[in-house]
Amino acid sequence: MKIFVCVKQVPDAKDVRLDPVTNTLAREGVESIMNPYDQHALEEAVRLKEAHGGEVIAITMGPPQAEEILRLAISCGADQGVLVSDRAFAGADTWATAYTLEQAIRHLGSADLILCGKQAIDGDTAQVGPGLALRMQIPFITCVQKVRSCSDQAIVVERMMDDGYDVVEAPLPSLLTVVKDINEPRVPSLKGKMKAKKAEIQVLTATTINADPACIGLPGSPTQVARVFPPEARGERSVLSGTLDEQLDQLVEKLTPYL
Repeated sequence: MKIFVCVKQVPDAKDVRLDPVTNTLAREGVESIMNPYDQHALEEAVRLKEAHGGEVIAITMGPPQAEEILRLAISCGADQGVLVSDRAFAGADTWATAYTLEQAIRHLGSADLILCGKQAIDGDTAQVGPGLALRMQIPFITCVQKVRSCSDQAIVVERMMDDGYDVVEAPLPSLLTVVKDINEPRVPSLKGKMKAKKAEIQVLTATTINADPACIGLPGSPTQVARVFPPEARGERSVLSGTLDEQLDQLVEKLTPYL
């Protein structure tokens, strides 16, 4: 079984801040990590490989420094890391990103299964996974919380819903987007770290994947972010101080008029 896992390098959520001048995310000096949802997708891919055999290929579109998360993926059980990197990809929205990943995966050969995180914590669109599946013309299931069974022909999963879950079967090849409930990602082993350090990361450019210049990067993006801004503070705010008992007394005093 050939499993692709789409991973993304994102700013660490605890360090995210906005540039007051450009109104965009300030990335300079902010630590980058693998998107948390993608960590769970990677873990599930490795578990499927361990249970059924095959190989896991971690793939990401990003700048050269995104190689770091590919080495992390290899240290956690992925067999290969592929970096799709080119200045021409800059400014891509979810539409152009899905196209670029499709071209890259087709260049690397057929896929039996593609796993993605439910969404990225920096964009929160949850569009790239389904968009990639539509471009690949394969079935997709979102918000997967458990893989019940998997064979060469089909996969059966539980899809998380607001009031429980659905049991869904899809033929392979398919694409799944997963939620955090699906597993607990493993910690890289020493052996895995040594393998990752020596691993050769394959780099694919726009030319390599035969990408149409009109479909990638900013020119290929039908949507653009005009402005990013923090919401304005609403209502009155106050900070309670003192011991816990003193803070509770203050809280009761402040809430009493509204009871």
